Amino acid sequence: MEKNKPILVILAAGMGSRFGGMKQIAPVDDEGNIIINYSLYDAYCAGFREVVCIINPQYEAEFEARFKNVPSDMNIRYAHQLLTDIPEGFEIPPDRVKPWGTAHALVCAKDMINAPFAVINADDFYGANAYKLLYDFLKNEAADTRHAMVAYRVENTLSENGTVSRGVCTEKDGMLVKIVERLAVKPAPGGAVFEDALPADTAEERFLPNGTPVSMNMWGFGQTLPHELASGFPIFLNENLEKNPLKCEFLLPMEVGKLLDKGRFTVKVLTSADKWYGVTNAEDMPAVRAAIREMKQKGEYLW
Repeated sequence: MEKNKPILVILAAGMGSRFGGMKQIAPVDDEGNIIINYSLYDAYCAGFREVVCIINPQYEAEFEARFKNVPSDMNIRYAHQLLTDIPEGFEIPPDRVKPWGTAHALVCAKDMINAPFAVINADDFYGANAYKLLYDFLKNEAADTRHAMVAYRVENTLSENGTVSRGVCTEKDGMLVKIVERLAVKPAPGGAVFEDALPADTAEERFLPNGTPVSMNMWGFGQTLPHELASGFPIFLNENLEKNPLKCEFLLPMEVGKLLDKGRFTVKVLTSADKWYGVTNAEDMPAVRAAIREMKQKGEYLW
């Protein structure tokens, strides 16, 4: 593995509760390709050659079977996200089955990351331009105190078949100032609304107008971030495990937001005008398949 060559890290260990199954390995075309195949295609064209896929180990053979069409000079390695991978002194709640979250996934892969790296979700289709923006940043600007995120316009990231979670961003002069995770976001005339607001919030405060930048969990980090997250994981468990033992999650956007508030680093905002496609809900799949079919017919993808 070439030292300091940007790495693509894929978060693929989630359970897909709203989808109703392992959406990460659900085919999105007639050839049996999954969304990750298209992510790898775009990432390869952008310059990525090293990939770390974070998975539940019981599905490793499933992923390997679907990566046979990946170019031979793209190296894919696997990291395993396990419930048992927690600090000493903590116990796993007896009925816990949910993974510990996206920030925990990076903690599990920390020993496999030795260069600036990009992070993506396995079940999100980001568009080719986002990978080009991120690879260029990682190669030329990334450092332990200089990170980046790809922001999307909120109206380009919504599902017509249910609600989604989005990291709503505040930026100034091209830099991220604040990120707040909003739950149950859905389309509304002129933008979107979210349902996890405080009871006292006005309708205007619950509204996200068109153009609002949101995070789709596509990040570019210097290589030491997973170790910073590892230091914060025991703090998270102390604060949340007793209150919500079965469902609390150590989430990447929230932890980045906390570290940003402390002035630990900067996050450059790279803006993409592409439309997001994903399978948050099972009903999203026909639209994703149709969009990919159209792109293939235009010659944008060759598998």
